[in-house]
Amino acid sequence: MIVGSNNSYIATLVERHSRFVMLAKVENKDSQSVITALIKQARKLPKELYKSLTWDRGSEMAGHRKFTIATKIDVYFCDPQSPWQRGSNENTNRLLRQYFAKGIDISGFSQAKLSAVARQLNERPRKTLQYRTPAEKFEVCVAATR
Repeated sequence: MIVGSNNSYIATLVERHSRFVMLAKVENKDSQSVITALIKQARKLPKELYKSLTWDRGSEMAGHRKFTIATKIDVYFCDPQSPWQRGSNENTNRLLRQYFAKGIDISGFSQAKLSAVARQLNERPRKTLQYRTPAEKFEVCVAATR
């Protein structure tokens, strides 16, 4: 999650191998709001790619069983104070701060704007991907699973 001022939130989903990013507008940090937003985003993905989700130990994922039942994606939780267990997501959240600076109210950004930001990140070459884009790598991953 990226947290803005005035209780504003964005949930981030990052596919570990391709670094493909999806952003979900979240109205509140309560479990119901987060789980509903994540289910909506996860259903847009090829099922072959998203088999598990690793999350921090925040209360917003208290409804993780509902997420798993709705998406057939297993949810795992990091050990306390172990952000390196979600390195791809932590690095992506750092990149997203170029678009959503700390301390700003991010509630005014529409889902369409969040999707446009995700598209920009997905079309940005990454050194870790041998200068391919996450979108290119994502397509390779999808093709390999079929």
